[in-house]
Amino acid sequence: KMQAGDVLVGVASSGVHSNGFSLVRKVFGLNKEKLETYYKELGCTLGEALLTPTRLYVKPALAAIEAADVKAISHITGGGFYENIPRMLKDNTVAVVQKDSYTVPPIFDLMAKKGNIDEQMMYNTYNMGIGMIVAVDPADVDKTIAAMKAAGDTPYIVGEIKDGEKGVTLC
Repeated sequence: KMQAGDVLVGVASSGVHSNGFSLVRKVFGLNKEKLETYYKELGCTLGEALLTPTRLYVKPALAAIEAADVKAISHITGGGFYENIPRMLKDNTVAVVQKDSYTVPPIFDLMAKKGNIDEQMMYNTYNMGIGMIVAVDPADVDKTIAAMKAAGDTPYIVGEIKDGEKGVTLC
């Protein structure tokens, strides 16, 4: 039922989760000393940031489904935005995601800077702070957001579905 004009609501992730740790190890050369290094921008040690428990999305997904007509769901896991979001799209639809619609957690900025990793690669590897995205009719956005908040999560309007070549556009 997804169509152009549907709104993308994203749920905040809790960090890196379990994806892309080969790249994390390459960037930081993990050892005890590095894991115990405190980073002001993280507000904790590198180890604490990397080992933040993975947020699960069952509660906000079920809450959204009960509150609204959820047309599609994408779990942003390994493969980031570019590999996961297209799996929920119909042919001839594109997900347009506004990168400034939410705050990217500082661990991702630190990895990109320290590893000299370009933005495309970061969004193709990591969740970049959004762990799940649902597509809903514009009339259902407020109900969806309220249900996700009631489930204890932090939702954001992150974009919309448009007509176009199947894929993701970040802007």
